[in-house]
Amino acid sequence: QVQLVESGGGLVQAGGSLRLSCAASVRTFSNYAMGWFRQAPGNEREFVAAMAWSTGITYYADSVKGRFTISRDNAKNTVYLRMNSLKPEDTAVYYCAADLYGSTRLLLGQRGTYDYWGQGTQVTVSS
Repeated sequence: QVQLVESGGGLVQAGGSLRLSCAASVRTFSNYAMGWFRQAPGNEREFVAAMAWSTGITYYADSVKGRFTISRDNAKNTVYLRMNSLKPEDTAVYYCAADLYGSTRLLLGQRGTYDYWGQGTQVTVSS
């Protein structure tokens, strides 16, 4: 069983930055691919970014490419999402997710791939 706890959300002006963190309670954190998804009111949960478990290859949604960066610290069992140049349309609840041995963009971009989810953290970007 993996428990994920997100933090770092908040209110920020357009053009600002935030860094989200997701702490995992699991012994073998390095064996998990980690992803970030977001869900705005009235919308489906959508893929934002992911990092494969062994290669560390990163994947991004086109809407955030060049602005967001996913990273991880296996010693701290934590994955991060650095968000720069934030836009009002980035407003959403952000969720982290974990998938054991996940590696491909096709699978890591899909919600159904992930076995574990956090409770989410709200990000609000004002114009």
